[in-house]
Amino acid sequence: MPDNHSLDDHRTPGDAADRSDDTPSSVRPTTVSAYTRDLLRGPGRVRVALAAGLVCCLGLTAVAQTRGEAAAEATRIDTVAAPLERAEPGAASRDHDRSGARQKDSPRAADPDVRPAPTKKSRPKPRPRSTVAAPVAGLDRAQMRNAQAIVRTGQKMDMPRRALVIAVATAMQESTLYNYASGVLPESQNYPHQAIGWDHDSVGLFQQRPSSGWGEVGELMDPAFATRQFLAALDQVPGWQQMRLTDAAQAVQVSAFPEHYAQHEWRAAEVVDAVLDAGR
Repeated sequence: MPDNHSLDDHRTPGDAADRSDDTPSSVRPTTVSAYTRDLLRGPGRVRVALAAGLVCCLGLTAVAQTRGEAAAEATRIDTVAAPLERAEPGAASRDHDRSGARQKDSPRAADPDVRPAPTKKSRPKPRPRSTVAAPVAGLDRAQMRNAQAIVRTGQKMDMPRRALVIAVATAMQESTLYNYASGVLPESQNYPHQAIGWDHDSVGLFQQRPSSGWGEVGELMDPAFATRQFLAALDQVPGWQQMRLTDAAQAVQVSAFPEHYAQHEWRAAEVVDAVLDAGR
């Protein structure tokens, strides 16, 4: 029977099994040692046991290697994920914020390439409708402003439209709707005026005379005051509402030409209507 080097064999002190392996691991051969080969050549049970042990060692080595790779991969993932967590420390609690800060924290809002939605510009407020009536009936702007002063003053006095037409027609005849100062009264020229007349001391839109008790010079140069004086006197004329326009005007003015007021009635009506329409 051949020598199979069983476990009962005796070896000499110089055999490899009695010496520690001082060979560095880096140069250590990866082949199975001579002792292991001898055992593998031994009886079948011994070979099976050794083979099982070898497989077990290799399995443990593979498991250890797999665990090492898994740990390395986990370390790599943690290393990559850490900056992301530092970049958004408030991401977990952001859903509880219902205020405007939520939009502020949004990555999209912080992106310089994302332009904010254009805001709608507020529309300019419409300009208030002008209450200055455009000139009508052949009047210029200065005449129209004076006519408007007469109408507005009469409205404040609650005078009817008929009284407004009479007043405008009277001013058309007396001053052609210009505010006159008097060359006889230099004082009147210290107030705003558009023309200078020489009919005694007559001044203003209605050519009222201070010497006749209509008022002070400065008062009569004010179109609103002069209108109040005229309409107050008209309202004292009995039945003026049923009179012809020229008769009602003459009852107040006592003019040397009483019929001249009638020629201005239709133009005065047009001017009054234009002023009333502009004020609506």
